[in-house]
Amino acid sequence: MAAISPASATNAASLSLPQFTSSSSSSSCPVSLNFKTATVGNRCVRCGVRSLENHQSGHRTLEFLSNGDPISLINPNSSSSPISMAAAASESGAKCSKRVCLFHSDETRDLAESIVAQSDCIELRSINWKKFDDGFPNLFIQNAQGIRGQHVAFLASFSSPAVIFEQLSVIYALPKLFVSSFTLVLPFFPTGTSERMEDEGDVATAFTLARILSNIPASRGGPTSLVTFDIHALQERFYFGDTILPCFESGIPLLKNRLQTLPDSDNISIAFPDDGAWKRFHKQLQHYPTIVCNKVRMGDKRIVRIKEGDAEGRHVVIVDDLVQSGGTLIECQKVLAAHGAAKISAYVTHGIFPKSSWKRFKLDTKGDPAEGLSYFWITDSCGLTVKEVMNKPPFEVLSLAGSIASALQV
Repeated sequence: MAAISPASATNAASLSLPQFTSSSSSSSCPVSLNFKTATVGNRCVRCGVRSLENHQSGHRTLEFLSNGDPISLINPNSSSSPISMAAAASESGAKCSKRVCLFHSDETRDLAESIVAQSDCIELRSINWKKFDDGFPNLFIQNAQGIRGQHVAFLASFSSPAVIFEQLSVIYALPKLFVSSFTLVLPFFPTGTSERMEDEGDVATAFTLARILSNIPASRGGPTSLVTFDIHALQERFYFGDTILPCFESGIPLLKNRLQTLPDSDNISIAFPDDGAWKRFHKQLQHYPTIVCNKVRMGDKRIVRIKEGDAEGRHVVIVDDLVQSGGTLIECQKVLAAHGAAKISAYVTHGIFPKSSWKRFKLDTKGDPAEGLSYFWITDSCGLTVKEVMNKPPFEVLSLAGSIASALQV
């Protein structure tokens, strides 16, 4: 970014931009430019630019989008600069379809910073998360006036009932601040495993949460968009009402990219621990040989068996949407090893691991896949888990940052 000279004593400052020149012979050539922030004296201004006019004197006048002073741009080499402003503006527009102000919860700070690092089109914003003496939230959205007319997103983590209320309070408030659009990014939809009512009196909390999210106020641009990854049951996408626009993404492309980098990438089979996992993911992984397991009841126990497929001599990767205690996954690991798998790894989009259940999974250091995994891939959808397993083999974190950054540009 070009530096602003110390001209704060007047209402204008000077920028030297030798890398830009006008390709037009017209005396006025409006273009759209995007800068981060600039400081004039000790005053910070946001350089959202409406137009830039070329004058015969060789100076250019820059006009801010809102409440800013004009800045005079000095172009010392207006005749020989190799890149035109129109071309630069066109290139910028191709890379960035819209600029997004991204707010986040405390738990998702690391992921939010990774998302911002993926794109110059996304700007990190902050919220003061405090509590009153009685324990209820005391919340403040910083620079709320500054997000008027902007595309706004919030990166949430509903890791426990205790944090849902404070985040919902912010989620309901942001669309009402005259923003152009509002997107809620909830990588893990936490009540997904509670989607069925099998007995009278069962409460389908997945449906309850979907109804709450469906009633987020509309922004000036229309209904809220919801971005979530690998929701547990396919029917849950129909739980949301018409007042929200769900966008269902998947972490499976991250797994596929990672598998291609393995030295034995040509010897991989995919195993699904049950029919539900097969229904969710088999179409995305259909170019790999497939093994499907299922659970059968033997007295008071449920035993995992191979329903179809061959594990003999293969590097078998068990794929599911989430893991909690890990009991089913471990049983699947044992049966695959008993059927001759050379290596066993696992992937889940959401590593929940309550009560540190991740400690049940060991690294295979002795070539015995019944006792350990070669890899256990998870995404960073559950920030608390990532902090616990980081740099602890067999765990490896595949970040959703790039996928979320792309989704925010839709």
